[in-house]
Amino acid sequence: MFNVNRRMLTRGALAAAVAIPATLFAGFALAQVEGQPTPGGLGLPNMVTPVGLGTQQFYNMVLMPIISFIALFVLGLLVYVSYRFNEQKNPIPSKLTHNTPLEIIWTLIPVLILLFISVPSLRLLAEQVEVPEASVTIKVTGNQWYWSYKYPEDQGGGFGFDQMLKPESELQPGDLRLLSVDNEAVVPVNEVIAVHITSNDVIHAFGVPSFGVRMDAIPGRLNQTWFKIEKEGVYYGQCFFICGKDHAYMPIVIRAVSREKYNEWLAQAKQKFASADSRVRVAAESH
Repeated sequence: MFNVNRRMLTRGALAAAVAIPATLFAGFALAQVEGQPTPGGLGLPNMVTPVGLGTQQFYNMVLMPIISFIALFVLGLLVYVSYRFNEQKNPIPSKLTHNTPLEIIWTLIPVLILLFISVPSLRLLAEQVEVPEASVTIKVTGNQWYWSYKYPEDQGGGFGFDQMLKPESELQPGDLRLLSVDNEAVVPVNEVIAVHITSNDVIHAFGVPSFGVRMDAIPGRLNQTWFKIEKEGVYYGQCFFICGKDHAYMPIVIRAVSREKYNEWLAQAKQKFASADSRVRVAAESH
C-alpha cells in the first residue's frame, strides 16, 4: 500500500512540475506577433484596445496570482497528507469525520475569493457592453462562409463589400495562409468604432483576439460591440462558432490606419465597391 501511495505521489509531483510552470507563465504574451496568431506563442495576444488591455491586466494581475496560489496550496496539502498520513506512519487510522470550524473555513474562503474577483470583472464587463459614442459605425453580417461589411453613407461611406478567404494560389508575400482575405475592412486608429453584427443564415461569432472582442452573429437579431484601436496595423480574427463545413475558412481582417489614410480609403472604396454593386445589379436585371 505504501509503495502504491509513493508511486501516486511521484506521478503527482511530476505532473505538477510540468503544470505549475505552464500555469505561472500562461498570462505573459511571449513571442507573440501583434495582430495575428504566432507559432510557439504563449499566453494572451498583445492587446491594442482599452477593453483588451483591461482584460489582459485582469487576467495577469488578478486571476493568475489567485490560480497559482490555489494550485500551489493544494499541491502542498497533497504532499503533506501523503507524507504525514500514509499507512506506514498511521497503522491505526483516525475515525474523525467532522470538524465544524474547518468546514466553515473551506466554505467561506472560496466565497470570499469569488467576491474579490467579481469587483474588477463586473467593472470590465460593464466597459465591454456599454458602447460609447462612436465616430465610425460598421454593419457586419455573417454568411456561410464569409463576412459582409457595410459603411453608412452619413459617415462618408454608402457602400458595402464581402470579405472572403484568399485562396492559396493568390497569396502574395506577407499574406497569411487561411487568414488573408480579398477585401480588408479599414478603420481609423484612436477612434471609437461601433460594430453592428447579425447573420443571414446560421449563428456565427465575430471575434478579433487583439481587440478583446467577440460577439455572436444571430439571424434576425442585431448585436453590438465596439473597439478603439490604439496602434496602426493589420489585425486578424475568425468566426468563433462552428457554423458549418467551411467554418474554419471565414477569417476576419481589419486594417487600422490614420484618419487621413482612412478618408483616402473611403474615397477609393466608394468608387471600387459602387462599381461592383452596379455590375451585380445589371447582371441580375439581365436575368
